[in-house]
Amino acid sequence: MSQPLLEVKNLSVEFAADGELTHAVKSISFDLAAGELLAIVGESGSGKSVTSLALMQLLPKQAKVKGELLFANNNLPMVDLLGLDEKSMRAIRGKDIAMIFQEPMTSLNPVFTSGYQVMEAIQLHQKVSATIAKQKTIELFEQVKLPDPAQLIKRYPHELSGGQKQRVMIAMAMSCNPALLIADEPTTALDVTVQKTILELIKELQQQNGMSVLLITHDLGLVADIADKVVVMYKGEIVEQGKTLEVLQHPKHEYTKALMACRPGLHRRGERLPVVGDFVKGEWQVDRGVREGKEILNAEVKKVSGEWEKVSGEERPTINNQPTTVLQVEQLKVYYPGKRKLFGKTPESFKAVDDVSFTVSKGETVGLVGESGCGKTTLGRTILQLIPATSGKIILNGTDLAGLLKSAMQPLRKDLQIVFQDPYGSLNPRLTIGNAILEPMKVHSILDDTAQRKDKVMELLEKVNLQADHFNRYPHQFSGGQRQRICIARALALNPSFLIFDESVSALDVSVQAQVLNLLNDLKKEFGFTSIFISHDLSVVRYISDRILVMHKGRIVEEGLSDEVYFNPKEEYTRQLIEAVPGKKLTV
Repeated sequence: MSQPLLEVKNLSVEFAADGELTHAVKSISFDLAAGELLAIVGESGSGKSVTSLALMQLLPKQAKVKGELLFANNNLPMVDLLGLDEKSMRAIRGKDIAMIFQEPMTSLNPVFTSGYQVMEAIQLHQKVSATIAKQKTIELFEQVKLPDPAQLIKRYPHELSGGQKQRVMIAMAMSCNPALLIADEPTTALDVTVQKTILELIKELQQQNGMSVLLITHDLGLVADIADKVVVMYKGEIVEQGKTLEVLQHPKHEYTKALMACRPGLHRRGERLPVVGDFVKGEWQVDRGVREGKEILNAEVKKVSGEWEKVSGEERPTINNQPTTVLQVEQLKVYYPGKRKLFGKTPESFKAVDDVSFTVSKGETVGLVGESGCGKTTLGRTILQLIPATSGKIILNGTDLAGLLKSAMQPLRKDLQIVFQDPYGSLNPRLTIGNAILEPMKVHSILDDTAQRKDKVMELLEKVNLQADHFNRYPHQFSGGQRQRICIARALALNPSFLIFDESVSALDVSVQAQVLNLLNDLKKEFGFTSIFISHDLSVVRYISDRILVMHKGRIVEEGLSDEVYFNPKEEYTRQLIEAVPGKKLTV
């Protein structure tokens, strides 16, 4: 049996801060063969990214690393990466072992063109001329299927889409034909269709070049589609490892079972999702709630001629047997003028939202799905009057918001709130979370004095499963899932009648995502708010929404009951979105 390309033996990583020692990775061992794709799976804090950074020797100096990281390229004798000095490691890093990071925008230098940055990597390791480096960069851009590579090498990162930036990072990583490619959450923030394309590209390049891949992710569906082997990490330890489908279809450890079962696509719409704690306590069986999609469709979609259907056993609020309309959007258009040229005809306007009409009834959650650039976020922000409409009507509770003066819109804003995708970016790092929630209450004169508002804030914190004594803590002291709960509490502080959730769970671990979705269902029952849920993940949208609107190139191309659209799509575009959802092999 040939020696593995990479052998990790008893790797431990510790961090010392404020006199306390944190064990990020606890004596883990695994190996990776040449030409193999191994996935390391776990939630944030499990130690998977720390493991990858240890392999690249990119951990901060205060980290204490023990164990062996044995690497052998081209059948050369194994070398322990932990024993190499910085100069020797620099010769390996980028050449023999390359890495793709989660966020391409922060990985690419904004002041240099995308082509220059790839050329720089080539010249650093291969000592070739700028002309040859440029030609190789164009070939790499063709290999990663970027459009018009000869022109794209001249563009800066901000001029590229998220998927294009990630392809540039892949081209850079592939530039020296590495033996090992480490991909750390390379598709987390991408649309499902772009994600599928990127993963297929990585798999294709792996097979073409005989390269090994170490994929770091929290998405088990994604792992099932492309990985040969899987390592499951929990609190710095490996709890399970083996061939992918054996581990995922017959999980032995309770944590693996939890990650499998808390995916929303395996549950009836609106039913409580299991979380890791349920399995640790032995309060959930892995097969509970996991059913065939067609069975869910037959059980939940009940068409009643001329009436509103029952959804999860609860009838929608009606007046005289008609639904109470909270939001009515009529022929809404948002056009951006084409860039005027010095000579010649002005290009046609870009139609971000193109003649869109729909209604949302009281107590209803409408899902809005589509790829980046389809217009869903623009539509949401236009409803909020953060972006002006070119034409059309936005009628909220009988008032047309389109064209209202700022002074007239201001008092209506408390009825219309949004929860953004990035909770850290939408919280002021200088404000305690208590004051961040209290501030809009003060602006809109909710309650009589500061003491009453503070009591209300503490009550809201407890409703979103945080503690009242968290009031004086700052955003950086919370995890991503906790920060998202803080943003939900802030949105609810004004008791709005309408909420927009813009990719609010897209970047969360699957178990944290389950916690937030459970919370939204609980809060919806308690507060009775109406909402639009914007996402590119159709399985999440189907779970949380009553109806789904599918957007493509600024238009709504399909709409209907969530289960009908998800299990029986009529449009080819919708079918493509559903087909791109990872984890079809895991459907029970």
